[in-house]
This record gives sequence, structure tokens and C-alpha cells, in this order.
Amino acid sequence: MENESDPIDSPYSWIRLGVTFAIAVIGNVGIWIYIAILPDVAQEYGVERATASMPYVLTMIGFAFGNFGIGRIADRVGIAVAMTGAALLSGAGFAIAAQTGSIWTLAIVQLFIGFGTGASFAPLMADISHWFLRRRGIAVAIAASGNYISGALWPFALSGVLENDGWRQVYLALALITIGLVVPLAVLLRRRLPSGASATSEAIREDNARQAAFSPRALQRLLGLAGIGCCIAMSMPQVHIVALSVDLGFGAGVGTEMLALMLMGGFVSRIVSGLIADRLGGVRTLLIGSTLQ
Repeated sequence: MENESDPIDSPYSWIRLGVTFAIAVIGNVGIWIYIAILPDVAQEYGVERATASMPYVLTMIGFAFGNFGIGRIADRVGIAVAMTGAALLSGAGFAIAAQTGSIWTLAIVQLFIGFGTGASFAPLMADISHWFLRRRGIAVAIAASGNYISGALWPFALSGVLENDGWRQVYLALALITIGLVVPLAVLLRRRLPSGASATSEAIREDNARQAAFSPRALQRLLGLAGIGCCIAMSMPQVHIVALSVDLGFGAGVGTEMLALMLMGGFVSRIVSGLIADRLGGVRTLLIGSTLQ
């Protein structure tokens, strides 16, 4: 029987990681699916590409605040409750977005979809990091890579629905998928880390912090800047690859295939980075990745 006082790096930790990865793959669809429907939305509402991109802009603003806001909620009530609420919000957002009659109404609804989607990224990574110590790097990398797998999977998987029934049916399907799958999976994350294990992990974290070259606050700020720099570099090709493919006459299907290929490269990169982080540490891994970029 598993030792309840020392669940870190245990078989349960890996099971929890599997559930976390599954939630990330499903829950992160909120920041990727609009890329696939952007050409259809622009055509339906008769707007230019810049205007049609505004719902995605608000999606990512909501996503940023959702990572922070839902993370705070998860700290108070646990990741299971936070994820359940976020899934209900995202699912309702998809259902409402499917009924919108203007690009600006859609943009406002996308803000809330992005906020709910935020629960499936940083809060999930933060939660799973508490359940690993020796293999924390690869565990967090797997949880983070669910975001990329989501972007590679859903636009491609729902391309048939989009082509035959339109983007509104895609959103109605996602409303059912998000609520129907994420809520049951979130229940599996109800278990909280025992206080004894948490105290041991915190003591090790504080010892590592004292040995680091940066204070925790300085490191957090540097990581934030690094994240912004990274995402600026990849935002344009990711967001507009499907629309560009349509403009050039290749069709949305080819665009989603190129997006999937791009994101699978990111998946491999995250997994390799996680393995390196377990051996060299997170800061050195970040420096290596920045140099390669």
C-alpha cells in the first residue's frame, strides 16, 4: 500500500500526471480553435483580417488573467474545484459564442473562454509540481506539453465538422466536450498533498532558492520576460497560419496540418527541456534554450 506520508514521486504522482495531461489536452482547446475558424468568421461577418483577429486578442488577454486568477482560486480551494468551475465557464462560453451575431459580441465572449482556458495551463503545472521532486522537470514539461498537443489535435480533429457544418457547430461540440470530459477528470484531482510531504518539499525548495543566483522574485520576473519574448516570436505564424493557407488557395485543412506539425515540434522541445532540467536545473535549461533560439 502506498505510503500516505510520502506521495511525492510515487506511482500516484504519475497517475495524477496522466490525468493532468489529459485535462490540459482538452482544456487548452480554447486558445487554439479560433485559429481554425478565423477565416470562416471573417467571411461570415464581412470583416478584414485585423478585425477578425480581435476575438483571439481578447482570448489571450483572458487567458493571461485566467492563469493568474484561477491559480489564486486553486491555492484556496484546490485544483479540482478550480478546474470544474473553469470548465463550466469555458463550456458555457463556447455555447454562447455559437449564438453570437456580431464580431464584437464574439470577441467579448472569447475573453471569458480564454479566462476559463487559463486553468488548464499554469495552475495545472503548479499543482503537479508539488507531487514531484526528483522528476519535477519532466513532470512539469509533460503537463505543459498538453497545451501544444491540444493545438495539434483539436483543429485537425474538428476540421470535418468545420467544413461540413460551420464554426458554430464546432463550438457547440466543444461546449459538450469541455464540460463532459474535463469535469469528471477534475474530480480525480481532489486529493490534496499531505501537510508533511508539503513541508518537506517546501524546505527543499527554500534550500535550492538560497543556492540560486537570483532571488525568487527576480527569477519570476526574468521568467515572465522570457515567456513574453518567446510568445511574441511564435504568435504571428501560429495564429495566422490557417488563414494564410486559405488566402493562398491551399485550404484550411493544409493550414491545420502545418499548425499541428509546428506544435508537435514544440511538444518535443518541451519534453527534451524537461529531461534536461532534471539534470542541469531550470535556469541552465532556460539559458540553453534561449541560446538555441
